[in-house]
Amino acid sequence: MQSARRELLHHRWRTFRANRRGFISFVLLTLIFLTSLFAEIIANDKPVFVSYKGRWLFPFAVSYAENTTFGGTLESEADYTDPWTISEINAHGYAIWPPIRFSYRTINFNIERAPSPPDGANLLGTDDQGRDVLARALYGTRTSLSFALLLVSISSVIGVTLGALQGYYGGTLDLLM
Repeated sequence: MQSARRELLHHRWRTFRANRRGFISFVLLTLIFLTSLFAEIIANDKPVFVSYKGRWLFPFAVSYAENTTFGGTLESEADYTDPWTISEINAHGYAIWPPIRFSYRTINFNIERAPSPPDGANLLGTDDQGRDVLARALYGTRTSLSFALLLVSISSVIGVTLGALQGYYGGTLDLLM
């Protein structure tokens, strides 16, 4: 019994892999979704890791106050785009930055006008408010695909349940549905 199920599963997998375009699409969609799950590590205006005066900090995941962490005057969260904060980190340690130095909401004030074309800092350019398009696409992909997977899961549960009820009771219930 168990080997028959396993053989059926292997047969279905081989059939799916034989459909080249479908399998390549599945692999690409999976890679894109997995990449978007790590959006905070790939695109963020905060460092992924900071070594400051012997302490290990992870600003992309935890908020650190400027006055208690870096010796500043503000009680608010440290602004890692501020030149003072950057120089303080560089003077007493180092920071590892994400590949894209902008979050989905970060405005790039170093551009002449918005929207701007692609350049070294903004690989896909900026939108009409000066925000990085690649970072926004990465975060948006995560939201869209998560919602799509949730919607498909819920629809499948409802569809299978209603189909099972129709198949079991049949008759009038089958006609009504």
